[in-house]
Amino acid sequence: MRTLLRPAAPGTLYLLLSYAALTAVPFAAPLMGAPLDDPWRLAGIALFGWITAWALCKRPAYFHWALLPAFLALPTELYLLTYYGQGISTHHLGVIAETSPSEASEFLGSQAWLLGAALLAVLAWWISTWVVAWRTRDLDWEDRSRWVVLAVLGTGLLVLAYSYKYGIAPQRPATPAAVGGAGVHLVKATPAASTPQAVRVEAPPPALPPLPYWAKLPFDLRAVAQSWPFGLAARGVDFYRERVHLAELKGRSAAFRFGAHQEGEAQAPQVVVMVLGESSRFDRWSLNGYARPTNPLLSQETNLVPLADVITPVSATRLSVPVIISRKPAMQSLKDGFYEKSFLSAFKEAGFKTFWLSNQVSFGKFDTPVSVFAKEADEVEFLNLGGFTDNASYDAVLLDPLRRALRDPAQKVLIVLHTLGSHWNYAHRYPKEFDRWQPSLHGMDKPDVTDKSLQPRMSNSYDSAILYTDWFLSNVIGVLKESALPASLLYVADHGQTIYDKSCKIAFHGHNTQYEFHVPAFVWYSDAYGERYPDKIAQLRRHRKARLSTENMFHTVLDLADIRYPDERLERSFVNAKFKRHKRYVDSYGWTDYDNATMKGDCREVIARGKPLPRG
Repeated sequence: MRTLLRPAAPGTLYLLLSYAALTAVPFAAPLMGAPLDDPWRLAGIALFGWITAWALCKRPAYFHWALLPAFLALPTELYLLTYYGQGISTHHLGVIAETSPSEASEFLGSQAWLLGAALLAVLAWWISTWVVAWRTRDLDWEDRSRWVVLAVLGTGLLVLAYSYKYGIAPQRPATPAAVGGAGVHLVKATPAASTPQAVRVEAPPPALPPLPYWAKLPFDLRAVAQSWPFGLAARGVDFYRERVHLAELKGRSAAFRFGAHQEGEAQAPQVVVMVLGESSRFDRWSLNGYARPTNPLLSQETNLVPLADVITPVSATRLSVPVIISRKPAMQSLKDGFYEKSFLSAFKEAGFKTFWLSNQVSFGKFDTPVSVFAKEADEVEFLNLGGFTDNASYDAVLLDPLRRALRDPAQKVLIVLHTLGSHWNYAHRYPKEFDRWQPSLHGMDKPDVTDKSLQPRMSNSYDSAILYTDWFLSNVIGVLKESALPASLLYVADHGQTIYDKSCKIAFHGHNTQYEFHVPAFVWYSDAYGERYPDKIAQLRRHRKARLSTENMFHTVLDLADIRYPDERLERSFVNAKFKRHKRYVDSYGWTDYDNATMKGDCREVIARGKPLPRG
């Protein structure tokens, strides 16, 4: 390149510094408190990306257009690193795709103009660098070395294609001792055989031998995705794969069967209600010891058993709800989709009519990780037509559909109520008469969740939202009492919230705090249910302080209805005498053992005592 032979012109230097700034984005993570693994490898991948682009296109003007997404995504990447300790991921792309404009507007609040200004700034930056890239010829790669690099790249591409087709030989032969060791091995989940007569068909041997281990390329798609700016394309590829995967799972799971049936009085009427709470944290419920009376009605219910120690593995609705309603393991929660169906299908197999009644927004062209399961229900209703703004529905909108479901001739019904609970903006979750604690966010035009000075208002409105949740849940219980049917209700929140607690400088969710992992949960049962299942009630009360996870909910809600299936795990049901504790992992800088972690600072950040397990 000519620049290597003589001093660079100011415009050329500006262009090179701009490219260096883009490359350095991941290395800003430690400055914002986020971990950065293997920085030298990351630098090597970035350098390889630039060399590849330059070699293929000869001059920057020809590949500069491809950098536009990286420029435009830069404000979002830095925002996520600053407030959430991680950059744009497949999960974040999914949230963007599944979020309505009204919800996004409400979250950004008055700071929406800052995002617009930042986008205009980076767009101007991109245009100015493109003008330089187009005008300068100092960076043209014209010597013979370019062809040598292209030959090396071509060879690497052939090696990559070969390894994809025929695999890579292991580093050393596996031995029985190695197989039985204590290491953790992550493998792709595959569905169990649907029938006992299933026959395993051995795959034919490959036509060519696998690639030797020493010839394996020193990077993969996951490592490339961590780099910048070219890693953004890898994240897009991963997101596309996720969408395709969700679509394929819908077809694959169609034939899935639990083989479920109900024990005992299989034809007797029964009601099971699962309430999915939203953004509610354990320590803001007076039912759990909070000083403010946020649960005046639920605290009067004699047949209500609070659960003292329930955690969610991940603090995001789209990832946490599937763990609650299916057998999806916590450590697979970051992967969208699951090849099994949810407990909705198990209840249907056992003769129940199933309802999914949601006050969440049904939005977007594609299925989401939650809607894939919701569609298993016999009747599905999304009742929130207003979004997340002042015009949105309060959770009370679910009460009339609940009454209709209870009047269904089936008399054996499962009803899932997906609430808005304490979703931001907290003041939009309850009517004015519940605005108990002042000052609040009520009446404020687009409050900004990142404005720490609003903490007292946010905290007050959050408590008022829980007060309204108390009223709503008390009314749900009242409707169940009116039906006079044997009924049980399991409530659990999907995740909690951090609200600038004490000196903590973060709010909302998606962080690694105890406030977001420790969630409220309880079981309520009717007198008729208690008379039918006294042993389950005894076990419920015995395990009310047990260390539980949302992984326990699937197994427990089926056990509440006495539904059995061949590969059931009654040791995961806390209403069963076979219940046993299991390790509880949360997504905090990797998979961290929650019960062997320290809680750091006023944010109560969950920090592993050793090294967390890698995200699979």
